[in-house]
Amino acid sequence: MSAARQVVVEADGGSRGNPGPAGYGAVVIDPATGEPLAETAEYIGVATNNVAEYRGLIAGLTAAKALFPDAGDALRVHVRMDSKLVVEQMSGRWKIKHPDMKPLAARAAAVLPPSSVTYEWIPRAQNKHADRLANEAMDAGRDGRQWEASASTAVLDAPARTPSTLPPVQGPPGDQVAGAAKARAALAAARGAADTLFPVPDTAVPAAPVSAPAPGQPAGTASEKAGVPQTGWGSAPDLGAPATLVLLRHGETALTPEKRFSGSGGTDPELSATGRGQAERAAGHFAALGTVQEIVSSPLRRCRETAAAVAGRLGLDVRIDEGLRETDFGAWEGLTFGEVRERYADDLTAWLASPDTAPTGGGESFAEVAERVAAARDRIVARSAGRTVLLVTHVTPIKTLVRLALGAPPEALFRMELSAASISTVAHYADGNASVRLLNDTSHLR
Repeated sequence: MSAARQVVVEADGGSRGNPGPAGYGAVVIDPATGEPLAETAEYIGVATNNVAEYRGLIAGLTAAKALFPDAGDALRVHVRMDSKLVVEQMSGRWKIKHPDMKPLAARAAAVLPPSSVTYEWIPRAQNKHADRLANEAMDAGRDGRQWEASASTAVLDAPARTPSTLPPVQGPPGDQVAGAAKARAALAAARGAADTLFPVPDTAVPAAPVSAPAPGQPAGTASEKAGVPQTGWGSAPDLGAPATLVLLRHGETALTPEKRFSGSGGTDPELSATGRGQAERAAGHFAALGTVQEIVSSPLRRCRETAAAVAGRLGLDVRIDEGLRETDFGAWEGLTFGEVRERYADDLTAWLASPDTAPTGGGESFAEVAERVAAARDRIVARSAGRTVLLVTHVTPIKTLVRLALGAPPEALFRMELSAASISTVAHYADGNASVRLLNDTSHLR
């Protein structure tokens, strides 16, 4: 019988253009020592980021299997990636609907028995080794050659690894309950008090105890060393500067006051005169604050016009992200809720009861919207640690971002109010935790 063997695979992929020249990288790591056992990378021509990430996963799993060909079912592989899409789909929590992804996911699942592989989402900053390999592969493709292991310097950029930096998974990747439990436990340990500010219920996900300060942090004050309990947030461990997402709903259109369904499958209306005024007041608000460093918008006209007003005042460009568009409401586009109830009563009842039910006529379910919105969030958060990014988008994407940050169920979407041109804010930390800081603020419009 083969002896059990455990390894970690870190994988990544990228595309310069999405789609554009693409490549992947993967490294197999010994979790006992933190040492890299194998590296692989390849330039794959023109492809999307998601295709490149899946190719990186397949290569990493294949490399791990090749290292221990006699291990059989005794081989255990823990995959760490900064692609929430790949991690969630391969973990079975998200459906795979894109036709290009299905065969790649099937290839990845066929490399090793599914029971032998576990998945964990990590922030991009913790995936530097694989990211560097992917970029080396893309650089090689740009120069008309393929990546060569002998010329790689990716290991020099890799973060120092010890057994403690490769923990077992303690919840779903990006799980807010697990992240919050870790933060509460860290706060309690830092304060040294049995009576914590946020008591952890028995049903919470257990968190690893904190026995030492974070790298680069002081060992503690004299009072801490003497056993005097610390109070207040000042004693909390440093979770790093968050990526702060400021969520601006677009200004009014002609459909807004009538509360008509207005998604991505309708007429794509422009801002009304009222909406343009709201956009200008929002622009003045952000200009006075001076905190926004990047603007990302839904591709729909009402958001692009709102974003343009803010960008003009701040001197910034606007990046378009398809993941931020509103739900496609199918045959309900342009109708009021009452009109939908009158014409499609059974479909509306089913839609209200299940996030997996789509509107009449081939629209999008809330589950489908949540998948693409979460993917857009992860793309933005991965590149935005310590930065403030303004997302100009719609009711459903904003409510979804808030819901996911809170770890709330899908029905929470029906329990939030979002006014036109309102502002909400969510901060995302490197440990996967999130903090909702503002919801439906309209003070700038008064």
